[in-house]
Amino acid sequence: MARRGLTGDTLSASEARRIALYAQGFRGQLRESKANWAKISRTADELQLLQIDSVNVLVRSHYLPLFARLGNYDMAALDKRSFDNRHRYFFECWAHEASLVPLTLHPFMRWRMARAQSGIGTYRHMNQFGRDEKAYLKTVLAFIQGHGPVRASEIPESGKSAGGWWGWSKGKLALETLFDQGHLTTATRQGFERIYDVPERVIPASIHNLPTPTEADALQELINRSATALGIGTEKDLIDYFRLPAPEARLAIAACLEAGQLKAVDVEGWSRKAYLSASAALPRKAGGRALLTPFDPLVWNRDRAERMFDFHYRIELYTPQHKRKFGYYVLPFLNGEKLAGRVCLKADRATSTLLVNTSHVEAACDVDETGESLAGELRLMAQWLGLDHIKAAKKGNLASSLKRHLV
Repeated sequence: MARRGLTGDTLSASEARRIALYAQGFRGQLRESKANWAKISRTADELQLLQIDSVNVLVRSHYLPLFARLGNYDMAALDKRSFDNRHRYFFECWAHEASLVPLTLHPFMRWRMARAQSGIGTYRHMNQFGRDEKAYLKTVLAFIQGHGPVRASEIPESGKSAGGWWGWSKGKLALETLFDQGHLTTATRQGFERIYDVPERVIPASIHNLPTPTEADALQELINRSATALGIGTEKDLIDYFRLPAPEARLAIAACLEAGQLKAVDVEGWSRKAYLSASAALPRKAGGRALLTPFDPLVWNRDRAERMFDFHYRIELYTPQHKRKFGYYVLPFLNGEKLAGRVCLKADRATSTLLVNTSHVEAACDVDETGESLAGELRLMAQWLGLDHIKAAKKGNLASSLKRHLV
């Protein structure tokens, strides 16, 4: 049972943690039965966005936040609602990073597209390309308007990729610049490759024709939604959720305070002022059992994860192997209210096996209880991914307990 109408000006660290977990959808719910679309869409709306990432060592990252909160659900249902015009519920845009965002947020993301059109977008390289290659951008846009959905290789004079983030071909850079400016959007994806089209053929007219809010109004709405998704957070937490420009976002926070959407509070142990969402609930219990992608909103802000859970976490994907402490693709493990451990996972499709390459438990957590709980979560994940086996390596201070409970 959650208690609303929080009236005090000071919260304990435990209360702040429970508020955050509850707001993020971790409410101790059972996750064994298959979630229907109503639950999937409701959870996505609560999170506001699903961050996209290219790493596929386990499963594409945007699928995992829903699994963490709902358990077994049909990934094909999410695909259909993301990349099928007849059933579209999401669109792609730059939000926290590249993200799937509910269509209802489209009007409130246009300010970022307008900035990019003015040459003050998020990425300087694309801003410069937009200034230098105006004629080419017009050619590419006209080609897509007449041709229909395209991939980068189909663009006239596309050129070759040099590899890397900014080693894109000329055609790919043009597409991404036009995407940043809102002149193009994602029609679908084939594998992980983005297929581009003009928004008029992708975004439903009922959404596309909605009036565009002023930038100030849009930022106030996004700050309010960030606070709703987080439950409670510092100024930096709220700004980081949608990666908003800090000076304007601070004005939006002030507007939310004046409108009663936020309340300034102190949290014991936090060095900075916190802001409590008007929609926040303080439950007697919160949390659950979940494996979290590195790009889950509960942990993507590493400073917040450390402040909230005393959990120091850094992704080691790009760290040389001999310098990695925990592994290549490491997922924090939520157990109850605590981030109790972390595991390096890989889906070996050839052998239908979920590989646990390393497993570690946090110092303050019970090894055997954590191992038993993690074993149950790994079984649920293997079932969801359609893998027949789980194989745990001996590496890590949780490995012995985990292997014993997996037998």
